[in-house]
Amino acid sequence: MSRGKNIIFMGTPQFAVESLKKIHESDFKVKAVVCPPDRPAGRGHKLQSCEVKRYAQSQHLKILQPEKLKDPNFLAELKNIDADLFVVVAFRMLPKEVWSLPKHGTFNIHASLLPDYRGAAPINWAVINGETTTGVTSFLIDEQIDTGAILLSKTCEINQNENVGEVHDKLMHMGADLALETCTAIFEGSIQSAKQKESSANKKAPKLFKDNCRIDWSKSTIEIYNHIRGLSPYPVAWTEFSSSDGETLSVKIFKSSFTLESNKRKIGEIESNKKSLTIHTKDGAIHLLEIQIPGKKKMDILSFLNGTNPSKYINAC
Repeated sequence: MSRGKNIIFMGTPQFAVESLKKIHESDFKVKAVVCPPDRPAGRGHKLQSCEVKRYAQSQHLKILQPEKLKDPNFLAELKNIDADLFVVVAFRMLPKEVWSLPKHGTFNIHASLLPDYRGAAPINWAVINGETTTGVTSFLIDEQIDTGAILLSKTCEINQNENVGEVHDKLMHMGADLALETCTAIFEGSIQSAKQKESSANKKAPKLFKDNCRIDWSKSTIEIYNHIRGLSPYPVAWTEFSSSDGETLSVKIFKSSFTLESNKRKIGEIESNKKSLTIHTKDGAIHLLEIQIPGKKKMDILSFLNGTNPSKYINAC
């Protein structure tokens, strides 16, 4: 491997693995992989490695797992490796002490068409907002989050029936192609960066919490439908069913369909029989197809209806 094509890769989840794999199988040399320390998880609290580490181990790549990115020993190790380029995919914010080290800089792959959807959950928010197109962008890292100069981008369609998991997988492979293309262009000297255009109209992609995953039944049918598919399969939209005797049931909704129609029913009113469960909206209805209730696995709506008395639930809120 010739001098001048040495890379350090930084990432965490499966989304990043595809980019690492693409680069590792190319003409470039991955000198090290940086990922988070192993963390206890599950009922047994056993230490669990992230997907990037597991792939790196399978390929016998050098792995660095710093607790703190400004740790002097970690920084010394990076300097000693002396890579020409750092590639970052789904990792965490880097301090200047790290991203300024390589002579060709540090670039990140972001799962949106920047400057729209900067932030932690760009794929989710693109689907939630009913976008018909999204994409991936490579950009040079700077002092702030997702604001650096743009290098390359690729566009992807979002179909109305796709959930965020399906869009994620498309962008994961597209992002891997873009990562390799960006590395090639940087080393060939055939790329020019472009400053991002700042505007108050730029759409955001903030973190998702339980509160903003809850369904607001006062919104339009299409907005609710997009909210559900924009959070499926993770972290999942949810609501509560209220019963005639005052009890409530927390319900996660993974899949739905909808109808648009003039509606005289109360917003959030539940209509059910042995085969279907419908929640009425201000301009139509949402038909539940796959749900999960506490203590149970995800199930289709027929399984739920067969195991409960659907008529007891009168309203979603």
